[in-house]
Amino acid sequence: MKLDIRTPNFNIPSCPYPRPAARHLDRHQWQQELQPNTWVTLLEVPSSFSFDEALLLCRHSDSEWVAWIPDHGESILHVSQFFPMT
Repeated sequence: MKLDIRTPNFNIPSCPYPRPAARHLDRHQWQQELQPNTWVTLLEVPSSFSFDEALLLCRHSDSEWVAWIPDHGESILHVSQFFPMT
């Protein structure tokens, strides 16, 4: 299953609390630092029942990762859909 949350979906509520600021690194730099078994914060949740964090499992392509989202399952995430936890 490929999760594409870049397309607007008005059935998904926005996060009720403010998001932490991403680390002050160049986007390309932190993308190069990503490793399997790393927890990341999702910019949008895939459903109102899932967590806003995901565990990166393995690289799918240069810009996508296979990730596991608690209470949602396995998904493919583009690097623009998450940021590293600080």
